[in-house]
Amino acid sequence: MAATLLEDVKGNPIVNPVIGVCAPCDPRVNDTVRVRVRNITKHIADTIENGVCLPDGSKIKVVYTNQTVESELHADIVARQFKDAGVSAIVMCPDTWSFPQITAMSLLSHFPKETPVNITCGNSAPYPGVVFAHALSGALSQSGKLVHLNVGTWPDSGQDPKMTKATGEALVDWCQAAITHVGLKGRRVLVWGHDSMGMETALSHIIPTRNTFGIEIARMDMKLLADLIAKGAYDKKELKDMRGWVDKNFGKRLMVKGKKESEAFDMGLAAYLVIRDMMAEMNCVGGGFMNQLEWGSDKRGLPLPVMDIAESLFNSTFDHNGKKEAIPYATEADTQGLLTMLFFTWLSGGNAPLFMDFRKVWESWEIKQLAKKLKVKLNNKDHWVNGGLVDGDNSGSAALDWAGKPGWSMSQILKNVSLPPVEDFYFPGGGNSVTFITPGGIEGIAGRMCYSALNDTFGMVWDEAVTAELPAKLASAIANSSNVTWPHTWVCPKYATMTEYKQYAPANHFHMTWNLKPARLQYWMDLANVMSLTPWQARPSFIEGVDRPQPLIHIMNGGENAAKLLMK
Repeated sequence: MAATLLEDVKGNPIVNPVIGVCAPCDPRVNDTVRVRVRNITKHIADTIENGVCLPDGSKIKVVYTNQTVESELHADIVARQFKDAGVSAIVMCPDTWSFPQITAMSLLSHFPKETPVNITCGNSAPYPGVVFAHALSGALSQSGKLVHLNVGTWPDSGQDPKMTKATGEALVDWCQAAITHVGLKGRRVLVWGHDSMGMETALSHIIPTRNTFGIEIARMDMKLLADLIAKGAYDKKELKDMRGWVDKNFGKRLMVKGKKESEAFDMGLAAYLVIRDMMAEMNCVGGGFMNQLEWGSDKRGLPLPVMDIAESLFNSTFDHNGKKEAIPYATEADTQGLLTMLFFTWLSGGNAPLFMDFRKVWESWEIKQLAKKLKVKLNNKDHWVNGGLVDGDNSGSAALDWAGKPGWSMSQILKNVSLPPVEDFYFPGGGNSVTFITPGGIEGIAGRMCYSALNDTFGMVWDEAVTAELPAKLASAIANSSNVTWPHTWVCPKYATMTEYKQYAPANHFHMTWNLKPARLQYWMDLANVMSLTPWQARPSFIEGVDRPQPLIHIMNGGENAAKLLMK
């Protein structure tokens, strides 16, 4: 016999995550009960299909089976169905008692141990699926397998019961975390230059990143990028059209003195086109660029113009061609910052990430003192007046979306953005900054990835946060106290005090993504075995309706971080 030659792959070779839904079932029930179980299975699959998406907004593939898993043979059948469909995460929805070993355990033995598994069940009495769910969760946890249990609610009776909104939301949050974890395995990011500015907190931890997340960090020398720009390796007409888009939308807010300055700005636009095409060719999901010192600051060489506009456009959900996917992009080749933004963007379903310096922490007394000096009246009901805020600003990488609020149109957003010349002290190579002040009232999660050589484990320092709206005179004074030509976002953590926040920042950069829920982040940290670092005195260990319930394997092994160290 001859070996089989595989067919050529046509189109994009990336295989996106697939979620498989099935129901273990008691072999003694009648067909009426089986119909109910199958209807629940379909309802859950449809809920996932309608609630989960990739960062580009496209839906993932969700498959389900009418084959109830009642025996070892049924387990083998469903395993074959799931494998043929490319299932990479599994949701089980029992509505009856079953026998763990001959059903779910036999099914899962066909899949790698790290396959994400969720058990979603009602809390019903007639045929107690919840009893089976506890038996299965306990069996898997004792064997060292992470499983998330979602004990929700659906009616005890009726052939086509529907789960409650809260049950569905918890399921969708887990699924978004699962596709983030599974979907990024085998993907890559493209980082230009080496570890910039001597930031040890930004190092490309190549092997730990590969081992923990399955993400490859492709590294390229900046000489190649400079050569590609110099030789014009981009569509000249598109560059002209892009500059026309900038001129139309920014007008005099693009501040260039003459031809030399205009050409320096255009170099940033050209860099965007070159890098975009290179990343598309390599199927990259994110990237980064080292500016300081070699590219734009070191006078021993020939400093080149900054690429702030390129970095901002990558992180934004639009560019000169209209709506697009946000591609997390880190200034200063900050790879851990890139990873933070990448996970946040996937977990949020594609929302634009914000890259910031962890700049000055303004404590309450400092704000009040400055306001008194400026004769600005403050409202003591505002959280930031009594709790303080962080001036988040950086010379590059701020997504343009953050010049507006969620739901704003591109034209609304761009009216708030200016492109002033960069500060010569930092960037003698010239070019233009991107600057704006983020509106207040935007809620999300602010955080930062870190890595420990002591335990070879990644951690996430995070807190819920909201942006503040400052009186114009006060905002101007605070912006001018640091770098007024850079974008500014006034960040107020929900639980961290200013003393805690400035003491426990794991790096000089931090990041925020709007409409990202704590439960999603927590589910993902469980799946990726990332430490959850929230050293805030005021934050409870568990907040009902906000946090995900701790998986049993954590409880059985001394708590979340102790269990994660053991699992590592």
